[in-house]
Amino acid sequence: MTDLTGKVAVVTGGNSGIGKETAVELARMGAQVVIAARNPAKAAAAVKEVKDRTNCGDRVTTLPLDLASFASVRAFPDAFTSAYDPCDILVNNAGLLLRKRAMTEDGHEVQFQTNHLGPFLLTNLMHEQLAASSSARVVNVSSEGHRMFRPTVNFDDLDWQQRHYRGFRVYCVTKLMNILFTRELAQRWGGEHITANALHPGFVRSNFGREGDYGALGRIVMPIAQPFAISVAKGAQTPVWLASSPDVEGVTGLYFAKCASAQPSAAARDDAAAKELWDVSAELTSS
Repeated sequence: MTDLTGKVAVVTGGNSGIGKETAVELARMGAQVVIAARNPAKAAAAVKEVKDRTNCGDRVTTLPLDLASFASVRAFPDAFTSAYDPCDILVNNAGLLLRKRAMTEDGHEVQFQTNHLGPFLLTNLMHEQLAASSSARVVNVSSEGHRMFRPTVNFDDLDWQQRHYRGFRVYCVTKLMNILFTRELAQRWGGEHITANALHPGFVRSNFGREGDYGALGRIVMPIAQPFAISVAKGAQTPVWLASSPDVEGVTGLYFAKCASAQPSAAARDDAAAKELWDVSAELTSS
C-alpha cells in the first residue's frame, strides 16, 4: 500500500458504490479523504462507515456537491479551501444513468451536466488547489460503455433536444466525453505537475442503474446480471491504483482498465473533438 499520509483526496459520489470503496482504500493509505456528495444523510453514513472500517479517526469528512447544479459546484472549492489546501487527488467518480430526459436548473440535460459538465467545471475550479500540490492526480471514472452504439459527440445537440432520447445511449456519449476531457486536460495541464487519466472500473455489482428512473431494467435486469459482475471492492481497484500507485507517477492522458493501460475507441482518441468539447464546455459553464 502506498503511504498517502499528508495527502488530501476528494472523491465525488463517495457515499456509495465504488466511490465509497475508493474512499475506504485511500483512507487506509493515510490520506485525508473528502467525500463530495449531494445527499447529506447518505454522505454522513458513508463517513461513519469509512471511519469504522479503517480506524482513521477524523481523516474522513464530507462536503456538499451536486453536479447537476453549477451553483453547488461553484461553492465547493471555497468550502474545500476553508479546511484544506492543496488538493492532491481528485477522483471524479459520481455519475448518473436516466431513462427519461430531464433538465437541470441550469438548462441542460441531466446526464450531460451530471456526468460531464459538472465534473468539467469542478476540475477547472479546483485548478488552483491541484496546482498547489507537488504532484496532483485527476482520476476520471469513465466506462467501456463509451464504445457502445459507436457514439460520437454531436456538438449541435449536446442537450438532446433534436434527437430521440435514449437514456443509455446518452450515458454512453457522456462516458466518451469523460475520456475526451481527460485527453485535453492532460494536454493543457501537463506542465503543472498535474496528471489526468480515465478508467473503466468493470461491470460492478452496485446500486448503479437502480437509483435512477430505469424502471424494470434497474429493478429486475440489473439484479439478474449481478452474478456476472465484480464486487465494488474490485471495481475500486483501478481508480485507487491511478490515484496512488508509483507505477503511474507522471503518466497522463491515458485510459485504463484492470490497472493496465487500454486503448479507447477511435472516437475517444479524436484530439480535435477533445479540444472542441473543452471549448464548448468552458463556454457553457462560464469557466
